[in-house]
Amino acid sequence: MDARLNFLADPAAGKVLKHLMSAGKALKDSPLPAATQELVALRVSQINGCAVCIDMHTKEAAAAGETSVRLNLVAAWREATVYTEAERAALELAEEGTRVADAAGGVSDAVWAYAAKHYDQEQLTALVLLVSFMNLANRLNIITQQPAGDYEPGQFH
Repeated sequence: MDARLNFLADPAAGKVLKHLMSAGKALKDSPLPAATQELVALRVSQINGCAVCIDMHTKEAAAAGETSVRLNLVAAWREATVYTEAERAALELAEEGTRVADAAGGVSDAVWAYAAKHYDQEQLTALVLLVSFMNLANRLNIITQQPAGDYEPGQFH
């Protein structure tokens, strides 16, 4: 499979992606726990069907010490007992924030309150930005059919 666009070779894309990568770095350096970031990035990417991001965030999480059990159960996190209450709140917010067309009103007050119970203002801000950022990254990759499977941990960080 060949990508429709080569973002690295296109000057216009290069200008924009430089800023997007900088935003991604700022999110990575935020006070939101690293494990939560990878689980959320993975779940958003699963919902959107973004193979490139699923590949990337599965490998990044594993390289950071995440267990295969937790990674394999992200798609069914509600029935899994391996996540903390805070992680569950983040995953639920990520799902409602990603499925905005399906969730009639977007993120419900109950889901927001549950997340706010587990994360301070700075972490909650980072979580909202991460969900939004991942949806952007997923769409860029899906629209241009970026191939997946060759990502190496740390490649973009």
